[in-house]
Amino acid sequence: MVSRKKLDASRRTRAGQLILLLLFLASAPAFAQQTLSDDARLFAVQKAFDSSNWEQAAKLAQGPPQQPVELDLLQGLALAKLQRWDEARRAFETGRRKAPGDSRFLVELAGVSYKQHNFPAAKGDLRRALGFHPHDAYALNFLASIYFLEGNLEAALKYWNRIDKPRLRSVSVQPEPRLDRSLLDRAIGFNAPQVLTRDALLGAETRLGALGIYPQVRMDLAPTNSEAYDATMHLAERNGWGDSKLEGAISLLGGLPYATVYPELYNLGRRAVNITSLLRWDSEKRRAFAAVFTSLFRDPSMRLQAYFDARNENWNLTNTFFGGGAPLSDLNVRRFAGGAEFRHIVSGRWNWSTGVEVASRSFRNVAAPISAAEAPFFTDGTSVAYWVRTDTSFLRVPERRFTVDGSAQARVGRTFANGLGAFGTVRGSLDAHWFPRAKGDDYEIRARLRAGDTQGDVPLDELFQLGIERDNDLWLRGHAGTFHGRKGAAPLGRRYFLANWEMDKNVYSNGFFRLTVGPFLDNGTVADPSGLFGSQRWLWDTGLQCKIRVFGGVTIVLTYGRDLRGGRNIFYGTTLR
Repeated sequence: MVSRKKLDASRRTRAGQLILLLLFLASAPAFAQQTLSDDARLFAVQKAFDSSNWEQAAKLAQGPPQQPVELDLLQGLALAKLQRWDEARRAFETGRRKAPGDSRFLVELAGVSYKQHNFPAAKGDLRRALGFHPHDAYALNFLASIYFLEGNLEAALKYWNRIDKPRLRSVSVQPEPRLDRSLLDRAIGFNAPQVLTRDALLGAETRLGALGIYPQVRMDLAPTNSEAYDATMHLAERNGWGDSKLEGAISLLGGLPYATVYPELYNLGRRAVNITSLLRWDSEKRRAFAAVFTSLFRDPSMRLQAYFDARNENWNLTNTFFGGGAPLSDLNVRRFAGGAEFRHIVSGRWNWSTGVEVASRSFRNVAAPISAAEAPFFTDGTSVAYWVRTDTSFLRVPERRFTVDGSAQARVGRTFANGLGAFGTVRGSLDAHWFPRAKGDDYEIRARLRAGDTQGDVPLDELFQLGIERDNDLWLRGHAGTFHGRKGAAPLGRRYFLANWEMDKNVYSNGFFRLTVGPFLDNGTVADPSGLFGSQRWLWDTGLQCKIRVFGGVTIVLTYGRDLRGGRNIFYGTTLR
């Protein structure tokens, strides 16, 4: 029986100390009797708990509200062992109110919430506990494990890395890639048996995305018996026309409804050499574009792109040009441009690029006469421009699945034509992205702010345009960029501000496509120092947007927008790559 077992030396010492304490306090004042009772109970509760007698420990630890916090802690632990979670929570809450700076109660409350599948409460208590003890290895591992179970690997790494975890046992790629293995290994950038860091993960995702052949990158970690992890990179690799004839056909012919095809070739020579192109035979907006880009020196962090772009377009400026002459309803713009761009990925949070472009344009059917102020916009000439750009991740809060990214670009150049000369342009953007739920992508919210300004005289094709149009990235989704197929319907100018707000709800998804629907709100303004162009006032648009993502690559976008000031409605469809 338990009562017949011999006590070890430490227990004999502890029992002797308790007997002496009883004899000493027998004649003490009345307040000492309470201390004696608490100490004796604490000893008995601890003994019952150490003997795995949870029921007895819980009963013995139940006492008056002013009892020591150690008894509250033991009571909660015993009740938790009995899986009486609500009672355990009350005991821990009682102790936490008495000792608000004691992080043990927060950690145990997190354990109760975890057992009750209340992950948000568990994470909140653990974060508060780490506020008191930032280096608590148990709390850090517990919190990281919850994020890992939710599929939020970046948040898990943020806390695991503080305790030198997770260490990798192996790194593999599925399915087996065709890309040259040495190039792929340099793009991934980490291997076993090192610790997988958050920066290493972000860097790998950025470099793999820059190769242009991996539209989707996903990593899985699987724990092993050795307390290490096996990392598996899931990479859907593009090769040739596509992974299948159907995928290649969708990519190539996705623009047929608007007289466009997109011939593309990927991963030529297994070196991530890619060719993308566009051919449009729309009688109002003819265009031919081709670009080739590849890694430099077999380094995936350095990318070089060369491109050529030829356009023959008809413009109607009746409602957007405020000159005094005849309306420009049949303006023909021909533009030929070629250039090169170099991009360097410094880390997963920062990259920069620089490039140069030579462009030649000509204008036909310009109504005469035009004033000296109007002439620069419609002057034939050749220009040379140089630019530098940086893209930075300003803020990442992986616990909230919230990011803020920013970019800034400076461009300087010169147009060789009478009445034109040097010019300079600056542009900047902030892009906030949020998944409100702890896991999955059922809801997605995005807000984007952009602004730009051009100094110096520039021709019409260098002006900013606020409106929805396939060759324009400054979408004001209640304003059409074309009128009867001709460009020039959207407001133009040399300086602009644009804000886009949207929310997407995942309505349906399977292995073939994903459908999302949600509202949007756009507002912005565009102006020109000459007074010949501009929106004249702030513009507000709202509406509904539907996105159909096919095969994880091509996205079909259907938009219904309303101009809140002008009262006009537009429906627009296009594909994004």
